[in-house]
Amino acid sequence: MKSPPSLDLKLVEEFVGIAHGNFLRVKELLEQEPSLVNATWDWGGGDFETALGAASHMGNRQIAIYLLENGARLDIFAAAMLGNLEVVKAALATYPNAVDTLGPHGISLHEHAEAGGLEAREVLEYLNSL
Repeated sequence: MKSPPSLDLKLVEEFVGIAHGNFLRVKELLEQEPSLVNATWDWGGGDFETALGAASHMGNRQIAIYLLENGARLDIFAAAMLGNLEVVKAALATYPNAVDTLGPHGISLHEHAEAGGLEAREVLEYLNSL
């Protein structure tokens, strides 16, 4: 079976870039090209980021939830920002060293939880207890 063509790189870069905070444009682009939902941009030096990763470290719940509702792959960083304590606990119970894994731009799991504000308070408390 032949693979579909690659996504336009400029479109991927724009999508991941705007996912840091422009909900309306995220929605517009995702409606235009649904396969962008899990596209990854390489900022260089192995710093890969998805739109969900961008929304997560910025604490942008609206964009993160929209992306997840449209097929984005949940990761521990998004779970931490969104306050999904059970997901974070389960991941760290299985892979304890993941607590020190860095996300996009070298942003820590703790910082993702901090970006989640009050909704992620329990996650942050849990991470601080480790």
